Amino acid sequence: MQGFKRFWAVFVARNLEFFRDRSTLAFNLIFPVILIFGFAYAFPGGGGSSFKIGIVGTPPAAGSAADVAFIHYKYLQFIPYADLKAPLDRLAHHQLDMVLDYFKAQYFVNESSSNGYVLERMLSGGGSSSTSVTAAPAGVFAKNTVSGAPIRYVDWLVPGVIGINILFGSLSGVGFVIVRYRRNGVLKRFKATPLAAFEFVSAQVLSRFFIVAFASTLIFAGTNAALHFRMTGSWALLALLNALAILCMIALGLLFSSRIKSEEVAGGIMSLITWPMMILSGVFFSLDGSPRAMQVASRAFPITYYIEASRSIMLDGAGLAVVGVDLLVLAAMALAFMAAAAALFRWE
Repeated sequence: MQGFKRFWAVFVARNLEFFRDRSTLAFNLIFPVILIFGFAYAFPGGGGSSFKIGIVGTPPAAGSAADVAFIHYKYLQFIPYADLKAPLDRLAHHQLDMVLDYFKAQYFVNESSSNGYVLERMLSGGGSSSTSVTAAPAGVFAKNTVSGAPIRYVDWLVPGVIGINILFGSLSGVGFVIVRYRRNGVLKRFKATPLAAFEFVSAQVLSRFFIVAFASTLIFAGTNAALHFRMTGSWALLALLNALAILCMIALGLLFSSRIKSEEVAGGIMSLITWPMMILSGVFFSLDGSPRAMQVASRAFPITYYIEASRSIMLDGAGLAVVGVDLLVLAAMALAFMAAAAALFRWE
């Protein structure tokens, strides 16, 4: 009972410390909202106007009978895929403009996509709108169509923004605070009290979990009321994913702050952690078509699994069978970070 009272006192004190800091509270709530509305205004439809073509199979050698000039055109982005499922899902949501299947000599376009129509004319070598596209070029490709509503860039972006808010809120709210406590001698004073290290750390984790979950929910609900994000999956599954992501990021914050005494060093390490995550985890742009090394490196970051899973739930209606691996990875990373932080933690 006494242990719980000590834990609760630290938990309440940490929450009061955060909510009484008006500038930090305003930044945590206002900055993500400005970011979401800014991108919604800048990209009201898709994320750009370039043509993106998914490729399944290996294009034939240049000059062969099955070769088409279309594949050699400049200023078109060709993205390879192992099978048709992923590119057809993206095509249905207007995230791709065409899919070329070299295994079965067929191509797919979205019947409501203007970019798809232009690419059909390019594939056929031009001609009037009455020209049969399927007959050209030399009958190499058979035409197929898919249907689906376009996904706005803001619908695709919001999981990344929420993920970044979770990342920064967790790392700064736990990592910097513990480093500041250590530098100011607060941890040294706590060590002289009956407060156990587990009670202190667990209070910090629960307090930050409550604050980050509250802020993320408020940001999502407030912007969703105006922008009406696409949500086709389970709210309960999305809530579970967010909870695991918050715990994982908090554990990462505990790990990097377990022994650091200087806020300057903590700031440098935090930048070293956060910037690669922001660049390589697909927050602002898709990793489809990026170098293979970049895609492999992104798998080392917990936020990558959160963003991919949340987009799958919100945009594609994915269930537990689809995002289960992402949930397990986040849970495993959280446990590993917690264990390492507990082993390395020092009061002074």
